[in-house]
Amino acid sequence: MTYMIEMSQIMTTFATHYHTLTMANSTDDQIVSRIRDYKSQRLFFVDDFVDIANYKAVSKALERLVEKNILIRVAHGIYARFIKDPLLGVLLPTTEQIAEAIARRDKARIIPTGAYALNALGLSTQIPLNVVYLTDGTPRLIKTGNRIIQFKKTTPKNLTAKGKISSLAIQALKTIGKDKITDDERKKIQALLKKEKAEDLEHDIRLAPEWIRKIMRETLTVKENKE
Repeated sequence: MTYMIEMSQIMTTFATHYHTLTMANSTDDQIVSRIRDYKSQRLFFVDDFVDIANYKAVSKALERLVEKNILIRVAHGIYARFIKDPLLGVLLPTTEQIAEAIARRDKARIIPTGAYALNALGLSTQIPLNVVYLTDGTPRLIKTGNRIIQFKKTTPKNLTAKGKISSLAIQALKTIGKDKITDDERKKIQALLKKEKAEDLEHDIRLAPEWIRKIMRETLTVKENKE
């Protein structure tokens, strides 16, 4: 009788383990299949797969895929395709790619500020480890490796710029400061603003502080004279 009970317990344990393993394999396979379907997508979130299994099961599946070098873990709940270059090794997604992916997921607008805005415009060669974005989404800190991406809540006005160059220029000039901007920096920014669409530049001028408007207006005048 004892032998039969023990055998029954063993069979139950085996069946449970087999069922769990089968379910895990099924979840992994479905996630891999979806990742392959989304060929142009580099970054993925746990939420992208919660229709396949519950949040906990998906999280465990993604960690297994990390162990298999199918994905890499970028930050908590954020994963990227595993890409390895023969010379550079494993390629990590850029700060901009991570921030834009989060913004798309949250349906939020973002604008880089500070040293990152200066770098994006070529006014600084320094690539900051701590990057700050203004957003109308949820404020948060994302730690990825030795980098920190911070999203700061701001007013809608700061996010209504139409031109990518002009929005960066406004943030870069705010970072430099009215009394600290050099003639060289001024000329570089104005040269970049000349590449902006005139209608976008004219719209964005109204969003800037007066001293920045003056710098931007000079560019607009030059564009109008050339046209």
